[in-house]
Order: sequence, then structure tokens, then C-alpha cells
Amino acid sequence: MTPTSRDTGATLGRIAVFAALIIVLGTVVVPLPGGVPITAQTLGVMLAGLVLGPRVAPLSILVVLALAAIGLPVLAGGRGGVGVFVGPTAGYMLGWIAGVVVIGLLLRTGRPAWWRVALSALVGGVLVVYAFGIPVQALVTGVPLDLTALSALAFLPGDLIKVAAATLIVVALRRAYPRAFADTRERAAVA
Repeated sequence: MTPTSRDTGATLGRIAVFAALIIVLGTVVVPLPGGVPITAQTLGVMLAGLVLGPRVAPLSILVVLALAAIGLPVLAGGRGGVGVFVGPTAGYMLGWIAGVVVIGLLLRTGRPAWWRVALSALVGGVLVVYAFGIPVQALVTGVPLDLTALSALAFLPGDLIKVAAATLIVVALRRAYPRAFADTRERAAVA
């Protein structure tokens, strides 16, 4: 089935909304030594994966990264420019792309119960992002991988709070407005 221009417009709108959400959440920043701040931006990444799914969510991340690449201050703390792609946070940003794909895929493996939402956000939004971010941060900063991984534990409590927040938001949104989710839109198109 070919998408209509209305479907394409709706998808583009959803991509733009989640890109904007990720950017706005980047204004909530707690700086830490080591060059990687605690930020609410990853909450937006988790929400994008949970709501948009594995095919559309990466596009919202790519919009944010493209805006950063052209120099707009869209990343945590108002950062932007190509320099951020060679800094200590570069791996985390790359991890956002893989993370939203994993979140979307995990959530769609079964009925979207609250625990599946939480597990998807935890695995894709934390573990996958860390798996990309920690090695790149170690490489860029010259700190050994084990010490960088240990220092990443400072982010874990905040990330677990973001997983809980994303779970609450998505469960409530699914009850209040199920059409917001990519999987229900895809099922309706097939039916």
C-alpha cells in the first residue's frame, strides 16, 4: 500500500514534533566533569522510540543531529556544530539512533504492557546508548574504558528516573490517545 500525501504529512509532522521535544528537553542540563552532562534529552529519545516506532523514530533523531551539524544550538546546554560529533558525547548521539530502533522493536514484540514499555526504554534508551557512548567517550577523553564505564554510573539514577517517566507518559498516552502510536496507525492501514 502506498502512503498518501496526508499520511506522509502526518509522519513528517510527528518527526518534527519529536525532534522539537528532544531539543526542548536538552535545555534541562546538569553539567558533570568529563564533558557529558546529565540531560533530559534522553527522555525525548526514549519517548520517540516508544511512540514513533523503529522506522520513524530514527528520523526524528537524524533531524536533531542534522540541525546540530549545521551549527544550531539544539543539543544539551545549547551546543551545536560539527565539533560535537568528535567530542565525548558523539557516541551517545550515535547511540540515540540505534537506541530508538531497539526501543521500537522491543515494544512491538508483544502487547504493550507497562513492563514492556519500561523494559524497551531501559534496554534501548539506556543500555544501547551506553554501549555506543561509553567507548567513544573513553576514546575521545583518553580515559580507560573501565574507568569511563564506572563514571557512567553517575548517569544511571537519572536515566532510571527517565525510564520511569517515559513509561508513565506512554502508558497514559496509549490509554488516552492510542492513535498517536505508530503501531496502531500501521495496523489500521493494513486492515
